[in-house]
Amino acid sequence: MDVKEAVKQRHSVRQYKPLPIEPDAKERLAALVKECNTESGLNIQLICNDPECFNTFLAHYGKFKNADNYFAMVGKKSMKDLDELVGYYGQKLVLEAQMLGLNTCWVAGTYGKGKCKASLPADEKIVCVISLGYGENTGSEHKSKPVEKLCDVAEADMPDWFKEGLEAALLAPTALNQQKFHVSLKDGEPVITTKKGPMTKIDLGITKYNFEVVSGHKCKKN
Repeated sequence: MDVKEAVKQRHSVRQYKPLPIEPDAKERLAALVKECNTESGLNIQLICNDPECFNTFLAHYGKFKNADNYFAMVGKKSMKDLDELVGYYGQKLVLEAQMLGLNTCWVAGTYGKGKCKASLPADEKIVCVISLGYGENTGSEHKSKPVEKLCDVAEADMPDWFKEGLEAALLAPTALNQQKFHVSLKDGEPVITTKKGPMTKIDLGITKYNFEVVSGHKCKKN
């Protein structure tokens, strides 16, 4: 499976088999976490074999099962664009996990923040976590808004790479499937923006990564 296929096949999964992550996969993910932290300045942490983080009423209400492994998405409180960086680099990890045969779910509220085993310096905070494991199922595809509501570029004016990136953006997971992002072209460069709302900056980072990794084109800075 390549990354383009991973974008298409990846869906949110909350129920996992009671299996540890294979050593080779764990080693690859740990190495990628290190790469992401070096590049972004974040303090992402891979936590394994921790049954307590999702041992909460909200987690059970959210139907999580055997969610013993997760990425803790941590960064400095003062960091500019913290949420967007978390979304961008978190999605990079999510797609790598998918290619390694693992399943994931972005989680902002239904976990025990106080129970999370991540190391947390005083000037940093946990933005969210991403559960990780071998799913009991592969999840289901989410419904998407019509393209014309998310993009103002006429199909006839779309380069092939833009069409591919847009398709990947539409497949990006967003909180409550709200899809508050907007994709456009400016001077031949892709631009993705978002409306205000809960977790929309995280969603923006996720969407940008999907677009860039599939299209091969970096999004223009807003």
